[in-house]
Amino acid sequence: METHEIKSLLEVIDQQVSSSILGGMEEQYEELEQMGLITIDRRSIQHSAAITPAGLDFIGHNYLH
Repeated sequence: METHEIKSLLEVIDQQVSSSILGGMEEQYEELEQMGLITIDRRSIQHSAAITPAGLDFIGHNYLH
């Protein structure tokens, strides 16, 4: 994935508490997870993704927690 594609997907995930993984997007989400930018919750039937602190940094949201 290109940088703008990664940022776009991360921004969508960031806008939601938990972003459902849409059909056909599993490969992109897994790539982001391998990069450490999101975590995927696979405990439910509908997998969901949450952005990590590294993902927030990637899109320029340097929040202090």
